[in-house]
Amino acid sequence: MTLPTNKPYLIRAIYEWCMDNGFTPYLAVVVDQHAKVPREYVRDGQIVLNISADATSHLNLGNDYINFAARFGGVARDISIPIGNIVAVYARENGAGMAFDMEAPVEAETVAEVDGDRPAEPAGAADSPEPPTPPAAPAPGSGRPHLQRVK
Repeated sequence: MTLPTNKPYLIRAIYEWCMDNGFTPYLAVVVDQHAKVPREYVRDGQIVLNISADATSHLNLGNDYINFAARFGGVARDISIPIGNIVAVYARENGAGMAFDMEAPVEAETVAEVDGDRPAEPAGAADSPEPPTPPAAPAPGSGRPHLQRVK
């Protein structure tokens, strides 16, 4: 039996901690075809997003996706990020937070195996490119994380 991920719960906890203490919660996201973000702000396959109450509207920190609306260059955009694409949640002011491993996206369909000895692969796994390697978490005591700030 595989346990469900605790990642969305940790993200919500760090978000609440940031908001309760007057910090600005940021998300570092690896962008792929599943992430709905403004592509013109993506750098090196990643985007850093301010998810504070002042910067977002309709914020929904769900178990599978984080959804909200935000303004980029004065233009309102709808953002949708799979939980598996989030590689860090942290406070802008002091860098305190948590880094995560990039999770493989879950596909709805699977390919049946003929011999039954091996587990089924996600549909299209053979033709899909490898997901980008997530950034390494900073070493303890190395100071603030080196994430790009996007307004």
